[in-house]
Amino acid sequence: MCQGQESSQVSHVLFFIPFVMTSFLRYCVGLDISKDTLQVCLSVIDSSGRVTVKATTKVVNKPTGFCALVNWVARHRKLELPLNYLMESTGVYHEAVAWYLYQQDQPVSILLPNKAKHYLKSLGYKSKNDKIDAQGLSRMGLEQQLPLWKPLSKNLYALRLLTRQHQRLQELRTQSTNQQHALEHGAFDNGFITKQLANLVKIYDQQLTALEEAIAQLVDDDPILKPRIERLVQIKGLALLSVAVLVAETNGFEGFTNQRHLVSYAGYDVVENQSGNHSGKTRISKKGNSRLRRILHMPAFNAVRFNEPTCKALYERVYQRSGIKMKAYVAVQKRLLLMAYALWRHGVKYDPLYLANQASQDKKIVPTSGTTQDQPAEAELSYL
Repeated sequence: MCQGQESSQVSHVLFFIPFVMTSFLRYCVGLDISKDTLQVCLSVIDSSGRVTVKATTKVVNKPTGFCALVNWVARHRKLELPLNYLMESTGVYHEAVAWYLYQQDQPVSILLPNKAKHYLKSLGYKSKNDKIDAQGLSRMGLEQQLPLWKPLSKNLYALRLLTRQHQRLQELRTQSTNQQHALEHGAFDNGFITKQLANLVKIYDQQLTALEEAIAQLVDDDPILKPRIERLVQIKGLALLSVAVLVAETNGFEGFTNQRHLVSYAGYDVVENQSGNHSGKTRISKKGNSRLRRILHMPAFNAVRFNEPTCKALYERVYQRSGIKMKAYVAVQKRLLLMAYALWRHGVKYDPLYLANQASQDKKIVPTSGTTQDQPAEAELSYL
């Protein structure tokens, strides 16, 4: 081949390289939600990973605005590609639009605000406004595979409203009783305030009793919830109110594929602080649903007090190792949560001696590598 022919072929190859086209993969609509408005950003990602903003707008946070949002997205969605909506869980302001989109068969993902915040920081954004937040959410939805949101059933939603109202009234009652205690032991007393506080406590007690009756009635009327919750209340330490909070705050344990996800959601996951020769304090993250940790506080004490076998053994083991009672009780809280999750997921009855029976069976099994006859394989214990 002569030199002229070789150069012409090379130039021919190089000529077609710039015209290699990248295909688009999917759309994502980022929604930054406030009380009155929805800041919207529609973006698309191509096969090379490049994200392009197609359009932005703002609509009112009302049913008319939700309809306008869907129509606006349809006009700017030029290609028949997969589409997803991504928003933050901003109190209750996101619930109406999320429900509307779900009823329109639109895929929706909902993030905790701290996750979106850290993602925007990782992109190097220094400013913050509604438009930037919407673009960041849109980009995040394209670059990550986020789980789809599934709403609560009507009964679970009602149960969550009842249990959260019970918590608020219980906190107000505690404040009033603390004020009563302060007046009784102070240098000066005021009979008028003392009488008011006594009346408040009486009203709170009546309202709390009414809420507990409403929770019991709701569970009793639901043929699906009733048998499942009755199995959970058989665990020593867990009463109806505790189980109702666990079920309502976890959406009936829906969406948790394993125990690790549930532990992280409740804030019981362990955070280490170690680097090189430095060894900091190891603790639980507490970055999760605080209502779960709050409602499991007293059941953990009761489970140990009434000698629930699994929890009692765990408490003694952790307390003997650490010498800190509260750390042992926190371990019991986590155990109660996982026991409830196992019973709910598998639909089995509560067996207080399950672990003891399982351990005795493991001792009879010929040991494999990594286990001995005196050390049962804890990986097989589903309650752990």
